[in-house]
Amino acid sequence: MLTRSFGRDSHQVSLLGFGAQRIVDEHDCTEEQAIAIIRRAVELGVNYFDTAPSYSDGQSESRVGLGLRGLRDKVWIATKTGGRTRDLALRDLEGSLKRLGTDYVDEWRVHNVMQPHDLEAVFAKGGALEALIEAREQGMVRKLSISGHTDPRLLAEAIRRFPFDSALVALSALDHFIYSFAHEFVPLAVERGVAVIGMKVMALGQLAPWTEQALRYTWSLPVSTAVLGVSKMNELEADVAAANRFVPMTDIERVSFFQQIMPLVRADVLRWKAGEWMSGEWYRQPKLAWEE
Repeated sequence: MLTRSFGRDSHQVSLLGFGAQRIVDEHDCTEEQAIAIIRRAVELGVNYFDTAPSYSDGQSESRVGLGLRGLRDKVWIATKTGGRTRDLALRDLEGSLKRLGTDYVDEWRVHNVMQPHDLEAVFAKGGALEALIEAREQGMVRKLSISGHTDPRLLAEAIRRFPFDSALVALSALDHFIYSFAHEFVPLAVERGVAVIGMKVMALGQLAPWTEQALRYTWSLPVSTAVLGVSKMNELEADVAAANRFVPMTDIERVSFFQQIMPLVRADVLRWKAGEWMSGEWYRQPKLAWEE
């Protein structure tokens, strides 16, 4: 499995990241199957695992913990907090560590910063950033992170204000055309040594007819890893095979791919770029006070 450095840290993470949101009952994946998939992933060279307490009320984290039992020193575990205050974030972390069966996580991120008020709350006195810093000082987390699906300007402002170690952002080929993290965030992140983790690579399955091209597009960006969700062993095997035969996409291939998928650049498809998740109307970028 090809590996890449984690931003300004020389630690190597696998090109393919394991998205653990779907190894749950809700996606018809049993605990036994989840454990087998996780352990097979490690065997195949996957060392980056992404989860969150909000995924099926903690079931995802619990299964990651069970699947990685005895393998903790071989893997990188990232989890999240949706809390915007110090106290709510620390409460999330306490539950995450218990479910994951570990006394630390490698990466802890503030999840889904979508609106300016989210960012301001995180940075406010008593905000979630205080929890991240405190947890790192106490050895409960190693790297500090932030994530966003919708507005790249907010994530760019976040890494200007604070030296986050990483950012998880939407980097599907469809995201290239609207509120593009590839254009408006990734260059600044690379300049500052912030590890970029790609998500929404398959655009909630909309890019399935172009799986190989979709993966190559995102992996061809300066990402440390790209997280792909799996709920079946055959999905994992296919993703690993794609990672193992990866070659960067050429400009001509990229243009050809874009021509095929452009009709999908719609708010009802890119639901994470909608004003509300299912609204079918584009997110309207607010005027940012710090840009006035």
